[in-house]
Amino acid sequence: MLLNLGYNPTLVVSSVDMVREIVKNHDVSFSNKPRTTAVDFMFYECKGMGFAPYGDFWRQVKKMSVVELFSYQRVHSFQFVRDEEMELLINKIRSTCGKGESINLSKMLVLVSSNIVSRCILSHRSEEEDGCSKFGELIRRLMVLFTGFCIGDLFPYMKWIDVLTGYIPSIKALSAELDALLNQVIEEHRAVESRKKDFVSIVMQLQKDGMFEDLTQDNIKAILLDMFVGGTDTSATTAEWIMAELLRHPNAMKKVQQEVRNVVGNKSKVDQEDIAKMDYLKCVVKETLRLHPPVVIVLRKTPASVKLRGFDIPSNTTVMINAWAIHRDPKWWENPEEFIPERFENSSIDFQGQDFHYIPFGFGRRGCPGMPFGVASVEYVIANLLCWFDWKLPSGEIAENVDMTELYGLTSSKKTPLHVLPIYHSTF
Repeated sequence: MLLNLGYNPTLVVSSVDMVREIVKNHDVSFSNKPRTTAVDFMFYECKGMGFAPYGDFWRQVKKMSVVELFSYQRVHSFQFVRDEEMELLINKIRSTCGKGESINLSKMLVLVSSNIVSRCILSHRSEEEDGCSKFGELIRRLMVLFTGFCIGDLFPYMKWIDVLTGYIPSIKALSAELDALLNQVIEEHRAVESRKKDFVSIVMQLQKDGMFEDLTQDNIKAILLDMFVGGTDTSATTAEWIMAELLRHPNAMKKVQQEVRNVVGNKSKVDQEDIAKMDYLKCVVKETLRLHPPVVIVLRKTPASVKLRGFDIPSNTTVMINAWAIHRDPKWWENPEEFIPERFENSSIDFQGQDFHYIPFGFGRRGCPGMPFGVASVEYVIANLLCWFDWKLPSGEIAENVDMTELYGLTSSKKTPLHVLPIYHSTF
């Protein structure tokens, strides 16, 4: 379906066959991302990886990310961060047990996700227990402004209205604050010749070693922001939906908890090696990502005209691939509206984007390179929550009535925060 949104021709793709055609025969033609006012201001005119146009620079940064930042070895090396942040969360939840009070689990999941990502990137937490942190606050403001309505993106000659409404002044002010903070972080790393193996140190070391001599400070800052935006909200939102679906489906909750506790046994903590043995947990994660993909619309842009299955797609067309609709297509999924983790048992379907009816992390060249990092964090957080606690809804609430309304922004989160009653479960 081809629409004209203002001055932007926009193609909506909701067909698995069309996605397959794009990846197999036209992936390069669909490998650019749309540039918006918010992207230009926040991400240094697309100097990072997330929004850079397809070309030599993007290929270099993608290779660096895959090999140096998101490889299995690198993801595993940050396990100590997940361990420490998870221990803090478990202790915080445990302190509420026995009081008969519900907790805002959604807020806690955002906290732990934000801190894991921040410590891996910068070596310090983005949020503290009192909720006060400069970087955490700035990222939340970025998320709001990034999805704000910008008239100039649809009608360029009316961009002056965005100045009057305060949208552009707000973006400029936030961009300046983020820029100052990122400059400070980078300079601190340079000053101490940090031995920390966070993402800042790794990128700067690659630059120093001559692997990326042309990598400017703006490039580094844009890459760091890509990681924050791509890693924080998506992980927290996915974990939130997993817990919501399990609370609505007690049989699945019982089955996955039994598996997790059987694997962990009498140990005092969940080891990363344990996760590999939790097959049903992985099915639960996959099914949740099918029903609630973090990014419901995968955005691309055509740099030149292209013919797709006999249709002429003009150059500079914004392409919106409707992952939400594809994941619920009855042609590919039996009972597509139902939460059935068992559909992934003995299935070869994975997150790599080669199963075109299942694209929670995108597909093709511009698929999400941070997928291993995100999945590892989500699986570990959920395994711990299920191992150490039983979960109930507050008194009077019925499982079938859990509000599953979606709130669309950069990610598709729950509109209503998930309030639950934790009951500590000891294996000893």
